[in-house]
Amino acid sequence: MLSAFVAAVFLLMSFIVPQEQKKPAPWEIPGKYMKMENPYKDDASLLKVGKMLYSKHCKSCHGGKGECDGPKAKQLETYCSDFTSEDFKKQSDGEMYYKSFVGRDEMPNFEKKITDDEDRWAVINYIRSLKK
Repeated sequence: MLSAFVAAVFLLMSFIVPQEQKKPAPWEIPGKYMKMENPYKDDASLLKVGKMLYSKHCKSCHGGKGECDGPKAKQLETYCSDFTSEDFKKQSDGEMYYKSFVGRDEMPNFEKKITDDEDRWAVINYIRSLKK
């Protein structure tokens, strides 16, 4: 009886894919965005606005500290980005902008939810400020 239970547990576990194995295919970023630069890069005054917008739109998946540990993260089929990782921080401003506001797959499009360009860059500035 115990061996049947153990076998059933192992069978069920084989269907669970760890978060790190769910990484999606690489993003294809249009050239327009690859060349894009943040006109508000050094504007620390935008961090408060960025934090507020992040809390409203991003925190549920990416978590309070950007470590992909929000309450909705475990429900995703693909890995959500850890904003505190070195790989994420290496991205250009335009790459972050495209991924954050145009989105794809489970990463929603926020172009109609955050319409002001300065507010969008405020979110990028806030995301860049997150550290482990």
